[in-house]
Amino acid sequence: MKVAIIYKSITGNTKLIAEEIKKELSSEEIVYFDEPKEAVEADVYFVGSWTDKGSCTPKIQNFLKSLANKKIAIFGTAGFGGSKEYYDIIFNNVKKNISESNEIIGYFYCQGKMPISIKEKYENMVKENPNNIKFKSIIDNFDNALNHPNEKDLRNVKDWISSIRDKF
Repeated sequence: MKVAIIYKSITGNTKLIAEEIKKELSSEEIVYFDEPKEAVEADVYFVGSWTDKGSCTPKIQNFLKSLANKKIAIFGTAGFGGSKEYYDIIFNNVKKNISESNEIIGYFYCQGKMPISIKEKYENMVKENPNNIKFKSIIDNFDNALNHPNEKDLRNVKDWISSIRDKF
């Protein structure tokens, strides 16, 4: 069985998850491990992205749209995380880019650290609106995200691969 692990990562979070997937699939024939490109032929595609406006990046969207009659597993990271409901929303947005001819065999998301420029943006929002409790909680989330992906997230990747292995 030929497996492709395709991802888009800016801060390294999604790449870290992709590398963990690669370790777990070391017994499979991994034919491609990198960012999207045309003409990657595999039986199973693990496709990952950082979260961009509640979905995957445009490059990943385009890649997903190009697939037909394949088995696909989705993975990614999100600065705002920790909630299955939030990850479900992201997955449902990503899924809109996948043709019904494909079989989605599972998905995995975890929280990932964000660039410091994001925190600075949030801090400016607090300065402009010091009584807005929501903005303060956003900064707390940023601080929590600095520790992700962590060892627990990586163990969860292993568990996820084990749970979907029989689907490919």
